[in-house]
Amino acid sequence: MRYLAGVLLFMSASFSIASDDALLDQNFRRLASDEVVNLNEAYGGKVVLVVNTASKCGNTPQYEGLEKLYEDYGDDGFVVLGFPSNDFMGQEPGTEEEIQEFCRLTYKVKFPMFEKVTVKEGKAHPFFDQLAAASGTYPTWNFHKFLVGRDGELIGQFSPRTQPDNKELVSEIEAALGS
Repeated sequence: MRYLAGVLLFMSASFSIASDDALLDQNFRRLASDEVVNLNEAYGGKVVLVVNTASKCGNTPQYEGLEKLYEDYGDDGFVVLGFPSNDFMGQEPGTEEEIQEFCRLTYKVKFPMFEKVTVKEGKAHPFFDQLAAASGTYPTWNFHKFLVGRDGELIGQFSPRTQPDNKELVSEIEAALGS
């Protein structure tokens, strides 16, 4: 009996360790859709830039630069994942359909966008809790960026003020891609 308990304890610890390492092992619904995507299955092995977005923010023009990053490095294994959030001064008040239309028509966004989520500490979606635990910070405003490597580990985080064409951000992306 003790042996069986030991084996079960070892197995549960192994599964716990494996799930802690799988930062991208999260299910999200695509923006304005019923389709559910597991981020690890869809984007595992890629370099991923996770961004909380908003349509009525001073940082909203960053959509253009994020789309350019996606276009420039997408063929090399890079993807931007957008997560609309209404956490900061109500700057994403629209429905998911309105957000999708705004992004497509105004900024020609083609990178994957997902359901509207909460990112603020204390109320954050578990994915953003994990990103915050790995980086040491929660998003403090719209367009906070988390860079995740091909191995699913966090490489770094970048403030909302960091523009998508920022040398440090681009350098980190290129290094992660092996460019």
